[in-house]
Amino acid sequence: MAARYPLADLNTLPEDLKTKILEVQEKAGFVPNVFLALARRPAEWRAFFAYHDALMDPESVGRTSHLTKGDREMIVTATSAANQCLYCVVAHGALLRIYEKKPLVADQVAVNYLKADITPRQRAMLDFAMKVCNSAHEINDADFAPLHAHGFDDEDIWDIAAITAFFGLSNRMASFSDMQPNPEFFLMGRLPREKKA
Repeated sequence: MAARYPLADLNTLPEDLKTKILEVQEKAGFVPNVFLALARRPAEWRAFFAYHDALMDPESVGRTSHLTKGDREMIVTATSAANQCLYCVVAHGALLRIYEKKPLVADQVAVNYLKADITPRQRAMLDFAMKVCNSAHEINDADFAPLHAHGFDDEDIWDIAAITAFFGLSNRMASFSDMQPNPEFFLMGRLPREKKA
């Protein structure tokens, strides 16, 4: 199945996009389709990935956070499932399995995080993220108390909400454009990695 919009040709992209995409390819071993799908509009691509990186890798912008990489990917996986975004569930579920070192967790979180093998802290985090995802207008001060009880501060809570909101945009762009997950994502983190000789 092909996406509704063709993927950009890497060789025709502005140099800054091309350089970043090649760095991702070097690290991952392939180019995730989102990089080429969004590259059809370079200015939007730059804005999207600048915000993505600030949220998902806060150290890259000199900010500390109590959310782990696994926590961040868990938020994306759970809320992307609620938004029925195939691309983001598959791609970020792969990263979740890797960061949490649990081959089943992404499927559990995507289907029903309430029954997933996660900590009470992560459950409180996802309860809040799902409320932001589904009914942000109903958030009130009482919603902060369970998070504070698990050691999240107000900046962490901002992160949970911002990641949820940002990926709400990403989910909708991926879904309307029929962006397809790369086949590589489906197996990542499910089986132990083979050791290089």
